Amino acid sequence: SSAASDVYKRQVSTQSTWDFRDMSDKVVPELVKKKEARDAELKKKSDEEKIKKKADRKAKLAECIKRGEKWYKADLAEKKALIENKRQAKKAGNYYVPAEAKVAFVVRIKGINTLHPKPRKVLSLLRLRQLHNGVFVRLNKATIQMIRLIEPYVTFGYPSKESISKLIYKRGFGKVNGARIPIQTNELIEKELGKFGIICIVDLIHEIAEVGPHFKEANNFLWAFKLNPPKGGFNCKRHAFIQGGDWGNREEYINDLIINMLQPFQYSNNLTSVFYTHRTLP
Repeated sequence: SSAASDVYKRQVSTQSTWDFRDMSDKVVPELVKKKEARDAELKKKSDEEKIKKKADRKAKLAECIKRGEKWYKADLAEKKALIENKRQAKKAGNYYVPAEAKVAFVVRIKGINTLHPKPRKVLSLLRLRQLHNGVFVRLNKATIQMIRLIEPYVTFGYPSKESISKLIYKRGFGKVNGARIPIQTNELIEKELGKFGIICIVDLIHEIAEVGPHFKEANNFLWAFKLNPPKGGFNCKRHAFIQGGDWGNREEYINDLIINMLQPFQYSNNLTSVFYTHRTLP
């Protein structure tokens, strides 16, 4: 057994001291060389594209910030001019009448039961196909007549720029090849509306609020807003807003409704007791 162990140790020591050939003398096939060269070239191009995309994103972000500051200063100047005009009119003993609203936000508050075909068609044309759907509508003679036809089934008003911004930021979805895609990046807006000079969400909000020259394209890009039922429910859908109800024109009070309908809907814990109190076990 001792002789066998000596032989085994000799073999192990011999294997551990083997002298392998220098691998540098190994011949590399031509296909491997071509593949390595191609991979190196592709990696170089990929790195250059990454650096270029990063620089482009940085430049676009700076441009978006610049445009946002521009629109903010324009809105601030407009508000100051409005206050100054009111002061001057009051000082002269007159009344200042601001310009009429150019855009309205229309929300559907009734379903399709006992609905006449004509208002049903108008609701479909305005993309108000579901309950609590909301859309922006440019106000002109034709659209005002359409709203009058569906007035008992909708509520509408004149949203502020803050309300428009909250709607687009919180519930904004875009139409991309007929699909409903959430607006999460400026690249999506630039891809669909870049040819109209709208490259970021700030431009989109400004175009909707100010009813710019490409309002139609921007509004068609936006999917109809799907809102929650208002917290606390509606007052009375059978009566007009001016009579203490809900349907019809509520002017600037639409902003309160928008904020209320943007809140997440919470189910009441009392629903279970309501559903099961009439079926108690004996």
